[in-house]
Amino acid sequence: MNVLICGSGGQIGRSLVNLAPSYGLHALAMPHARLDISDAAQVNQCIDRLRPALIINAAAYTNLDGAEHEVSRARAVNHQGAANLASAARRAGIVLLHLSSEYVFDGMGERAYRETDPPTPTSVYGATRLAGEQAIGERLPRHLILRSSWIYGEYGNNFVNTMLRLGSKSKVLSVVNDQVGCPTRARSIARVLLELADRYRREGQLPWGTYHYASAAPCTWYEFACAIFGQAERLGLVRQAPTILPVSSDSLPRLAPRPRWSVLDCSRIEQTLGITIRPWQAELAHVIQRLHEMPLAPLRPLPSRVPFRLHG
Repeated sequence: MNVLICGSGGQIGRSLVNLAPSYGLHALAMPHARLDISDAAQVNQCIDRLRPALIINAAAYTNLDGAEHEVSRARAVNHQGAANLASAARRAGIVLLHLSSEYVFDGMGERAYRETDPPTPTSVYGATRLAGEQAIGERLPRHLILRSSWIYGEYGNNFVNTMLRLGSKSKVLSVVNDQVGCPTRARSIARVLLELADRYRREGQLPWGTYHYASAAPCTWYEFACAIFGQAERLGLVRQAPTILPVSSDSLPRLAPRPRWSVLDCSRIEQTLGITIRPWQAELAHVIQRLHEMPLAPLRPLPSRVPFRLHG
């Protein structure tokens, strides 16, 4: 089955392309340079030319602070892009699997967010992600939206890679200790999406709707950073782990508000789809091992969502 993968250049997109053959799926990889999902004409032409049976959308504008300034750009990709894909999928009679974010919630909760909880985003990024979800729901009955959180992996500019690169340059890092979430490996998200695509190929149907998928065992960014350097030091990925200082979010102000609580309830995807939720500690060990075997990529501009301060 031909599967169109939008955003194939990102960390989840790369995993989708790499893993698709193991599920008997033919990945039609479309990075942003080849397909701008905010352009409806491009989307329609692409689907008419390639004739996929299913679309997986991993494309998104994810610069949290940048979205506060570039509102129209964030809307174009996260809202209009999702709407374009849904409209094109409906016209072609195919289905859409769409990746979304925990930022659709305000982060003020005290229990894990369920799919039925009302979304109340507090940032432009979160609002555009929610608008994209709503646009899909209005246009395409046969869709599945997968919300996840704190995504990291071997590739891309994520928290794990950033910590390791900065830890090699500084002896002290400050990391916030009052934001709680569930770090989730990009490769695991890709596996879930591909497993669902394969199930659709075999059965011609899925229980459509919105689902949450994130790793088990919530932690703070500080706890996650300590685990990263603990595992990296044991493997020799870093010679000596830096000192990690726990600090409050207020001491590291950012333009876009960050949710203090980003924990997702994943019981629906477990019970309805039989998806297993893995602890982030085990997933992190696999990523650190992989990074140990790979050359360290050069440090790119730092992602705006990473809550840390570099000292000296």
